[in-house]
Amino acid sequence: MFFEFGIKDFIDILLVAFLLYYTYKLMKASGSINVFTGILVFILIWLVVSQVLEMKLLGSIFDKLVSVGVLALIVLFQEEIRRFLLTLGSHRHASALVRFFTGGKKETLEHEDIMPIVMACISMGKQKVGALIVMEHNMPLDEIVRTGDVIDANINQRLIENIFFKNSPLHDGAMVISKKRIKAAGCILPVSHNLDIPKELGLRHRAAMGISQVSDAHAIIVSEETGAISVAYKGQFHLRLTAEELESLLTKEG
Repeated sequence: MFFEFGIKDFIDILLVAFLLYYTYKLMKASGSINVFTGILVFILIWLVVSQVLEMKLLGSIFDKLVSVGVLALIVLFQEEIRRFLLTLGSHRHASALVRFFTGGKKETLEHEDIMPIVMACISMGKQKVGALIVMEHNMPLDEIVRTGDVIDANINQRLIENIFFKNSPLHDGAMVISKKRIKAAGCILPVSHNLDIPKELGLRHRAAMGISQVSDAHAIIVSEETGAISVAYKGQFHLRLTAEELESLLTKEG
């Protein structure tokens, strides 16, 4: 029996495909791609058993598992679900809509705010001083800030270099820059467990990748071993950057 296929059906299929693709990207970034594949296989078997073969007993068992499984998945993937909602709410179009109704203005880093960060990274790279700087954008990093020591100071090249000086008590953690201020230092970041990260990259790079996977922040890394400057952004590494490349990358948001 043939059925009518209209524009509503096309939009329905398109939205489901988009949802599956976004879920796949989210699971891949968090290292849970095997779980995602297993869920898809289970759903496929459930549909075949209950809809195609019409096995009532086995179908009813699968129905019960699916009804309970939804709650189990919410508990199992609470961090991924929270990340999805934060990403959705921090999207530039959603943020623009909120600012339109609330009358708020978007905080953007100007050239004079970015240059002290770039110059500090170049200087630390030459001296092979390790550093990890996280630049907040739309998605708030209040939970990360609470793990460190609040500073709340103007963005200053000398201050950045002094914080990451080898004898400084805050040099091991991450610095968070928010709303044109150095908000905190010595902060603890979530470490990425992505197996695709090259083994020669250390813990700073894994922490930078971790925060870039759960937020829209730029994470700048200065390697203590090589002095090379890298940036993690939206789950991707930009390695061995020059001063011009770093400045250009930090001015691109979204």
